[in-house]
Amino acid sequence: MQQASPEWSRWLVAQRRAIDRILAERLAADLPGPSTPESEALRRFRSHAAAALRRGGAPPPPSLDGVRGDAQRAGRLIEVWCDAAAQLAGPQGGELRGWLEPLLPPFRAALLQTGAASRARRTVKMGRRTVTSAIDRVGDAYLAVDLETGEVADANPAATALLGTERVDLLGSRAERWLHGDSRDTWRAHLEALVESPEPRRFRAVWMDSLARPLAVEISATRHAARSRPLALLLARTL
Repeated sequence: MQQASPEWSRWLVAQRRAIDRILAERLAADLPGPSTPESEALRRFRSHAAAALRRGGAPPPPSLDGVRGDAQRAGRLIEVWCDAAAQLAGPQGGELRGWLEPLLPPFRAALLQTGAASRARRTVKMGRRTVTSAIDRVGDAYLAVDLETGEVADANPAATALLGTERVDLLGSRAERWLHGDSRDTWRAHLEALVESPEPRRFRAVWMDSLARPLAVEISATRHAARSRPLALLLARTL
């Protein structure tokens, strides 16, 4: 049973920006954007940790309603945040880690359960392909990305093989999750251009597979006006 530590709870709240600065320095370009599911999971953990330390006793179940994304990536982000908090605490960093460590396993378990439920929901919705063609037989990686939400709406086997993941995990994920941080500005610029004009685009980017290995690719992008939403159709060839 977790003991109460209102002093550390207040410290975590007061030092939140300073901890986030250390986190940004450590992760640099690999820091997830503020609107990503991983960043939302970190925000939930910060609130959960502050509340648990303030109250003591058995921590309440983490509140993760609406949080989707890669549970492993979110867990690693939270772990680095804990390290950043311990660094900022200086000589008392070990003590702070001792307070935070018991909160990590149940939070990771909740993230995994949330991810499993999200995958199950996507499996139900996967029946009809977004773009029907012989795209599954194409050797280049193919993604259809919703231009309004930034989520992956379709993918072929070459894309799942390249990224080292399953199609059920790829669909519904934010496409920027699979990009190296240095490529996100270029990616956004070209996809925003597709919103304005159907003119095809060609650009280079660096994707990150499920093991965080960089993959340099050349992308050909066109706009497709689906009945319900505009899509960017992307063909990527490794360099």
